[in-house]
Amino acid sequence: MKELSLKFIIRLLLFTLILIGVHYLIIQNLEGVDFYYDLPSIYLFLVLATLIIYLALVFIFVKYRQYTGYAFMGSSLIKMLAAIIFLLPMLLEKPEQIFLNIISFFIPYFLYLVFETIYAVKLINSK
Repeated sequence: MKELSLKFIIRLLLFTLILIGVHYLIIQNLEGVDFYYDLPSIYLFLVLATLIIYLALVFIFVKYRQYTGYAFMGSSLIKMLAAIIFLLPMLLEKPEQIFLNIISFFIPYFLYLVFETIYAVKLINSK
C-alpha cells in the first residue's frame, strides 16, 4: 500500500503542477479581473483535501475493504461541504466578478474530483 500511496502522491503533484500552470496562464490573459483567492490558496486546499481523502481511503481499504466505496462517497460529501465553507467568505462579500471567482475555484475542484475518483475506483478494484 505504501507503493500505491507514493505513486498517487507523485501523480497528484504532477497533476497539480500542470493545473497550476494552465490556470496561471489563463488568469494572466484576463485583464482587470480581481480574484478573491490567489492560486496557492485554492490549490493548497484542493491538494490537501484530495491527499487526505485518498490516504483515508487506503487506510479504510486495508482495514475494512468492503466499506471503501461508502467511505469515498462520504468523504466526497465532506469535501463538498469543506469547499462551501472555504468559499463562504467570498460569497458573503460578493465581489464584483463573483462568477469568475467561482469558476476559478470549481473547475479545478471538479478536475481534482475526477482525478480522485479514478484512483478511488482503481483502489476499490485492486485485489
